[in-house]
Amino acid sequence: MNTDEYLKLENQLCFAIYACSRELNRLYRPILDRFGITYPQYLTLLVLWEHSRLTVKEIGELLYLDSGTLTPMLKRMEAMELIKRTRAAEDERKVWIELTEKANALREEAVCVPQMCFPHYGLTPEGYTELLAQMQQILQNLQKETRSIK
Repeated sequence: MNTDEYLKLENQLCFAIYACSRELNRLYRPILDRFGITYPQYLTLLVLWEHSRLTVKEIGELLYLDSGTLTPMLKRMEAMELIKRTRAAEDERKVWIELTEKANALREEAVCVPQMCFPHYGLTPEGYTELLAQMQQILQNLQKETRSIK
């Protein structure tokens, strides 16, 4: 690739990932609307369905969200009766997040979400697994790099 090619939008991995992320959000929106949740709320439920009980800090680390973004969303989810927030007795700064029965029931319904989205990717199951592994590797590499910059 010559130097002029480096600055073309079509050759930017960052833009391809950004645009793909926006399109994925557009794909998920009508599916998640059926459940009355947003994409970030869906991601939060995914980590809680996997771990049952986490602190706000742990959820933030898993989802790459800061508490300023996460806290208002968690308050909305609590108002929707999807989660229960409890301050730790030993340290009031620590807030535990747990699923409610309503959220556990939603899990049974939401199990179809990945299957509804998969056909739109245009990937074979093997291609999906390969791409996911590559994206996870890129994420790990970027995390190492950004940590060393700080």
